[in-house]
Amino acid sequence: MGCLGNMLWFICGGFIAGFSWCIAGLLWCITIIGIPLGKQCFKFASLSFFPFGKEIIYNNSTGFVLINVLWLLISGLPLAVEHLTLGAFLCVTVIGIPFGLQQFKLAKLALMPFGAEIITVSL
Repeated sequence: MGCLGNMLWFICGGFIAGFSWCIAGLLWCITIIGIPLGKQCFKFASLSFFPFGKEIIYNNSTGFVLINVLWLLISGLPLAVEHLTLGAFLCVTVIGIPFGLQQFKLAKLALMPFGAEIITVSL
């Protein structure tokens, strides 16, 4: 299911989601201070392109609070709104529900990306 799901995902919204993360990463990398945030965006762009077979684990550390607040104010809200909108459109049909749920997972990630870790799930 992972390979087929990822191919269908890429066609039905994954390209748009991943491209948005890449644009955010490029904009953050313009400044020297933003390069670590840009690198994180590129890591999550690969997840947005092909999310099936991967899980996100959140680290509940207080060290990431400041950077997550900065991220939320500048890039997090637009990305989260995009993922929520795409997820709502995909959930209109029964076939699109799994894809919509992936968009909602990415919307949560767009709000708090720092302290999150991507792991590959073996089936």
